[in-house]
Amino acid sequence: MTRKRYNILALVFVTVVINYMDRSNISVAAAAIGEELELTKVQLGLIFSAFGLTYSLLQIPGGVLADHLRPRLLYPIILVLWSLATLLQGLVSSLAALIGLRAAVGVFEAPSYPTNNRIVTSWFPDRERASAIAVYTSGQFIGLAFLTPVLVAIQAYFGWRGLFIFSGVVGLVWAVVWWFLYRDPREHESVSQDELDLIAEGGGLIGAEKQDAADGRVNFTLRDLREAFIHRKLWGIYLGQFCLVTLFTFFLTWFPTYLVEFRGLDFIKFGFLASIPFLAAFVGVLLSGFVSDFLVRRGVSNEASRKGPIILGMLLSILIIGANYTDHTALIIFFLAIAFFGNGLASITWVFVSLLAPKRLIGLVGGVFNFIGGLGAVVSPTVIGYLARGGDFTPALLFVGFMAFLGLCSYLFLVGKIERVEESWR
Repeated sequence: MTRKRYNILALVFVTVVINYMDRSNISVAAAAIGEELELTKVQLGLIFSAFGLTYSLLQIPGGVLADHLRPRLLYPIILVLWSLATLLQGLVSSLAALIGLRAAVGVFEAPSYPTNNRIVTSWFPDRERASAIAVYTSGQFIGLAFLTPVLVAIQAYFGWRGLFIFSGVVGLVWAVVWWFLYRDPREHESVSQDELDLIAEGGGLIGAEKQDAADGRVNFTLRDLREAFIHRKLWGIYLGQFCLVTLFTFFLTWFPTYLVEFRGLDFIKFGFLASIPFLAAFVGVLLSGFVSDFLVRRGVSNEASRKGPIILGMLLSILIIGANYTDHTALIIFFLAIAFFGNGLASITWVFVSLLAPKRLIGLVGGVFNFIGGLGAVVSPTVIGYLARGGDFTPALLFVGFMAFLGLCSYLFLVGKIERVEESWR
């Protein structure tokens, strides 16, 4: 029995770290960019939102690509393209160019998470899938936790332009590594038949990578798209993801500005304090994934084992509002860390795409899921920028806490029993 699926998971994990480094470097550079280019809070909010807009709009096409193009080919292409867009941000000096390049990063990163989900669905049996999703999702938190001080240091020595150039080069190198190391399950030279049988018998869609492989055609119909939008269960996870992403986007965009400008922390000190909530989220997502799979193996229902961590996580996320009622730095970081720990607990939501989506449409449903979730990354930076335009982030944290409450309601009242959706026309 080989365990090559864990090697594949390590590749996805590193890719997610790089993915989120290229999303978050703008938040580290924001204060310096704003000062050099004389940008307002609203203009910075537009730069933040540019990524979310294109990323969201292209989630459905990205999901279709993930269903029909092999990850070995798709990932290197999009890695090269979004890394070039990242690198070029270090070479421009206008608001329009920054907005355009952030939008380009969103375009080329759009297929990434549907592809991640397809890889895990192909390589892992059901009873290991939440843990696998938790591991690769943790890359966005642990990467940001440890990379934030590194990115701050790089900017301190090489400026914000050097920060973007460094980030882009890392992605270009990883694209080459992915091409040489990744294979689909049945094409992996050293995976054993026993491991393939374990994956297939456990519910892994081991043949998913073969769709349209012979001729490369994308067989997509409007009926497929309709199917992704007509089921209440799917809308429950879509709306829940929108709310979850809203909280995450605050940390990905405005969090450094909140600490430096509103809370008065110096820039170097912020780099280390900013790591604490990301570490808390990292612990939350791993705890959620492994406990969820443990409960499934013990025969606990999906309603308790899968939904339970998400409901608890949403409840804890509401506590971000507590930061409004203290001026003590330790308590501020405590409330933010608890809220982001809750965000981590709730971040195994991709497991519901694997559990609820029609088998033939996992990539498409994943695209819609990430499209609607990604709208949170479009709306929230601009809304927060508007609410904090006078320098006071108190209304912004109230907004984020309220969205966490709405996400809680979505999973409680819309998702219902965890069972795969049947296509209505079949």
